Amino acid sequence: MTIRLLPPVLVNRIAAGEVVERPASAVKELVENAIDAGASRIDITMTDGGRARILVVDDGRGMDPGELSLAVERHATSKLPGDDLLDIHTLGFRGEALPSIGSVARLTLTSRAAGAGDAWALTVEGGAKGEPEPASHPQGTRVEVRDLFYATPARLKFLKAPRTEQMHAVDVVHRLAMAHPAVGFTLSDGTRQQIRLSGAQGELFEARLTRLGAILGREFSDNAIAIEAEREGIRLTGHAALPTYNKATSAGQYLFVNGRPVRDKLLHGAVRGAYQDVLAHDRNAVLALYLDLPPEMVDVNVHPAKAEVRFRDPGLVRGLIIGALRHALAAAGHRASSTVSLAALGALRPAEGPRSPALPWGAGGYGGGASHPGLEERRSAYAAQAPAGTPDPWAGRGAGMGAGAGSGQAAMAWLAGAPPAAPRLAGEPEAPPTGAEDYPLGAARGQIHDTYIIAQTRDGVVIVDQHAAHERLVMERMKAALAERGEVARQILLLPEVVELDEPGAVRVATAAAELAKLGLVVEGFGPGAVVVREVPALLGDTDVKGLVADLAEGLAEWGTAQALEDRLGDVVATMACHGSVRAGRRLRIEEMNALLRDMERTPRAGQCNHGRPTYVELRLGDIERLFGRR
Repeated sequence: MTIRLLPPVLVNRIAAGEVVERPASAVKELVENAIDAGASRIDITMTDGGRARILVVDDGRGMDPGELSLAVERHATSKLPGDDLLDIHTLGFRGEALPSIGSVARLTLTSRAAGAGDAWALTVEGGAKGEPEPASHPQGTRVEVRDLFYATPARLKFLKAPRTEQMHAVDVVHRLAMAHPAVGFTLSDGTRQQIRLSGAQGELFEARLTRLGAILGREFSDNAIAIEAEREGIRLTGHAALPTYNKATSAGQYLFVNGRPVRDKLLHGAVRGAYQDVLAHDRNAVLALYLDLPPEMVDVNVHPAKAEVRFRDPGLVRGLIIGALRHALAAAGHRASSTVSLAALGALRPAEGPRSPALPWGAGGYGGGASHPGLEERRSAYAAQAPAGTPDPWAGRGAGMGAGAGSGQAAMAWLAGAPPAAPRLAGEPEAPPTGAEDYPLGAARGQIHDTYIIAQTRDGVVIVDQHAAHERLVMERMKAALAERGEVARQILLLPEVVELDEPGAVRVATAAAELAKLGLVVEGFGPGAVVVREVPALLGDTDVKGLVADLAEGLAEWGTAQALEDRLGDVVATMACHGSVRAGRRLRIEEMNALLRDMERTPRAGQCNHGRPTYVELRLGDIERLFGRR
């Protein structure tokens, strides 16, 4: 066979296969050109999912006839004035998009340069270029793509349904809109607008959050924390959602490098590392991060689609992202996402049909009537044990609850089966001091099912999962001890505990003995299939040693060898904290409940446990009153 040069039209069609994979790819390239041209508004229309027609209109700088003709030539660009691929300040730079699109479709460009009196149009059909002709158009550029892939019909077979292709384009435009909040965007399928975004005003940080709220929803903007950090010339900004606002996939993670939307495994890995001990392994953080760094520190010329990048110092970038996210999450303190409360309120819908016999105020709504079932028995049992003269904690409830008595909070507490904490008996702790409701998590008023603490704030109710909350507190204390002293304080067991495991499990635990000792757990091999525990972390108190070691043995099988354990200390600490925290089912005294609440307020990341579940739910009084029709 004789080697020959391929004709230019065929070369462009081959290139188009890399640059224009689907209609959304064409939209991306055309919108990026509009942004590079300084457009403040970009309108996109797609017909039949982009197969039949793609129209992109912008109000950017526009082009004169000479530039219009050059724009559809392969590798012709205005974006590399110095011919330096390491000095790129624009989204486009390869000069491939328009000739690639023109080689597989019917392309028409109409443009009017800034300050010019006339507009010009040029057509390209299947790679055959026409000449510029006079046209009518305001300043800016109009690009129309018809019959995409008509010149390469095999490519059409790989396209999905029109709706699917349209959704891919929506995602592309959303990502570009997040990166450039000052630009207004619309996207229509010819019958209805799927995107309508006005250019955000104000300072860049605010404008970005406004744009993110418009795209990701108000729930994201309400639960986002600001991210801002800089290291060695690299600046990271953006917004990240609280851990309790998360998704099942990583689709809610948006990453931008110098204004360019990218999909980078290093960046996604850094996000997972930052959320490692505040998010369950099957859940994913929601965030938008913007990385700005000198062009020479990143290579964007990795793939024709320009969605991948390579960093000169990936370790520096990864460390910056992890450090900034962890710092911001710690600074958020005990805060949990508002969606947790909204979900709780959604579950507290009024029951259907009459339920008045089960209510403390009887059949007449707020009027008098039959007592709550069990009320008299509970009052009698209490009265039999209480000292003479002790006031009845249920006084005013039951039949005595007249019209207008009580509040949404009292009703919620009653329906939950939790009357206010009983009056102090001899030897019992004092009630919370006056004004304790002013604390962020309020003052403890009772405990239900020996698992959930009910606290009253100035304007609502807080329900705390005591095990989840204490689990986070223990973990943070252990991490702080590791950071300060390099090890966790230990407590010697009066009688060493022998834990029987399967032989591989015992070997794994014994092999990791040195690393576990730093965390306060001193273990030794004790023959085949067993280990002996001599010391435990002092923070854990009275813990289930056998259960803890068994869980660690299973975890070590997943985490790898003892050499890899250094990288998984967070998982080990989380396992220990889970076993060392206040268990569900333990009865707490009022001062213990309040101490737990105050510790939560002082502890970073206390809004979620080590597995990413919320530690508390806050219900505002106004929301509770709406449940009962008071508002």
